[in-house]
Amino acid sequence: MAEVSASVVLAEATAQLTAAGSASPAADARLLLAHLLGLPLGRLAMAGELAEAQATAYRDLVDRRATGIPVQHLTGVAAFRYVEVGVGPGVFVPRPETEVMVGWAVDRLAELVAAGVEQPVVVDACTGSGVIAKALAHEVPTARIHACEVSEAAYDRAVANLAGTGVDVVCADLADAFDDLAGAVDLVICNPPYIPLEAWESVTAEVRDHDPSLALFSGADGLDVMRVLTVRAAHWLRPGGLVAAEHAEVQETSAPAVFVAQGDWELVRDHRDLTGRPRFTTARRRAAAGGQ
Repeated sequence: MAEVSASVVLAEATAQLTAAGSASPAADARLLLAHLLGLPLGRLAMAGELAEAQATAYRDLVDRRATGIPVQHLTGVAAFRYVEVGVGPGVFVPRPETEVMVGWAVDRLAELVAAGVEQPVVVDACTGSGVIAKALAHEVPTARIHACEVSEAAYDRAVANLAGTGVDVVCADLADAFDDLAGAVDLVICNPPYIPLEAWESVTAEVRDHDPSLALFSGADGLDVMRVLTVRAAHWLRPGGLVAAEHAEVQETSAPAVFVAQGDWELVRDHRDLTGRPRFTTARRRAAAGGQ
């Protein structure tokens, strides 16, 4: 059977995905070929020649990617910081921009451990695939992490992804989860839905068609879940405990304002991701509700 050069099919795939409007055609092409061949990306240059059947299978993957199916749905996995999670239809695909918020949380937890808090307590609300909880468990292994997710499909995926990590994961809305942790949590982290309903048409087809709506949209201004989070995080956290919540780049002012308006928070700050875009808000729990 005829063999085909890996470099040739990569070039063809990159051109096809460029024409299809992929935001990262070369990276997508490489990820799909590495997945097909079972190789780490760093060893893809050693691929050499592909058997005809491999080339055919690869072109099929590229054709499917060109229709807008996320790369992660085609490979079944998403990489995030130092871990991977299984993903698929019905589960939000983790994004690189969230990694900076998780890095901030890792640093704060490391500070707590250095200060003598041997097992800092964390709540990951709206855990989705469980990716944030898994990353924190990997990087801060002494932390006691609790995660909640309201979608049954995403919860099932989180359970599988978090198996063996020690993370306590429940299927529950953040408004109802972990009442027993009142005043006992050191850090709350959340990547909530934050797209305004009126922005539906502006969302890219790939996101709108393949990420679950429950993980995307949150009321007229996109901040309905954020408002619930400010109340629940204040319930969970000890005085001086910290919260971090992701938001859309256009919510640089409005997301922090939700925390300020709620009244239980001080040191409300906004942070940028690696692209320099506004990405997440952090705050510290006051000593008492409303600053009393």
